[in-house]
Amino acid sequence: MEEDEPPDEPFERYAALVLELCAALGIPDPNAVLRSRRLEFAGFDVLLDYFPDDPAAMYMLFDYGAATAGRSLPVFRLMLESNLLIYAQDQAQLGLDPDTGNVLLIVRIPLDGEVTGEWLFDTVDHYAEHGKYWRENLIRSPDEIFEGLGQGQYTWIRA
Repeated sequence: MEEDEPPDEPFERYAALVLELCAALGIPDPNAVLRSRRLEFAGFDVLLDYFPDDPAAMYMLFDYGAATAGRSLPVFRLMLESNLLIYAQDQAQLGLDPDTGNVLLIVRIPLDGEVTGEWLFDTVDHYAEHGKYWRENLIRSPDEIFEGLGQGQYTWIRA
């Protein structure tokens, strides 16, 4: 940025929130997180990003990992169903990484005054809990449990 250019206020808000989140998480080098836009939480890679095309928001992307071979489509379908039926988080969207086949959760977070570092911490923790539950009960489940899920035995879904 040149000296005569005004500061990018939405980016500055994003950067301040990332630093607040790092403080809430106890991360010793928050500037490294700000530079890489990545952190690890509860065994998940979390990307924190900002795009000038959408200056009113930041994005949090969780990489939940890959499903067991041959299960990607059914796992993704079951995760979508649980997200819609149980969690009903319309600001979060599930997707598949086309390069790795990993399940991704993308959360759009408004850069308004209500969002704080503590709020971001709660959000990271919330989606990490979903990820742990999905990983243990769906993504890496034994064949007999997985086959039961495919037949509509949804006792694994925590309400």
